[in-house]
Amino acid sequence: MYHFFQITGIFTRMKRTILIYGLALAVLTFVLKVLEYKFFIRDLSMEVYIGLVALFFTAVGIWVATKIIQRKTETVIKEVEVVVRAEDFVLNEKEMERLGISPREYDVLELMSDGLSNQEIADKLFISLNTVKTHSTNLYVKLDVKRRTQAVQRAKELQLIP
Repeated sequence: MYHFFQITGIFTRMKRTILIYGLALAVLTFVLKVLEYKFFIRDLSMEVYIGLVALFFTAVGIWVATKIIQRKTETVIKEVEVVVRAEDFVLNEKEMERLGISPREYDVLELMSDGLSNQEIADKLFISLNTVKTHSTNLYVKLDVKRRTQAVQRAKELQLIP
């Protein structure tokens, strides 16, 4: 259902953009015809006519460029180190249950926090590389993150790892 409304919104924006472009071109064509009329009837000098046409095309070029090139928002991800001493660490089991993290996923998360690569985790746990990737993906979804570093940071915040 969400995708339907999202697609309809895209079509609405496209229709509006097409309508704006069409109206702008119609107005600009009218202005050119008026200038052409003035050129032939009132005998404007050639330099003024060429200057006005050049100015018109410059303005249209700038306007189209600003519409085509959209400003991208820059997302800044700030990683903050959370210092928790290992002797003070108490595993938050309620949070683990709430998130539904399995014991094997927890093993993968601990090894991730130690800085091991996927292949090193697979070798250490005697599982395949694809299994490690599957557990990692499940952890990312459960912790609502997109990267390994974010997963470790989030797990530290939730007191799942020291």
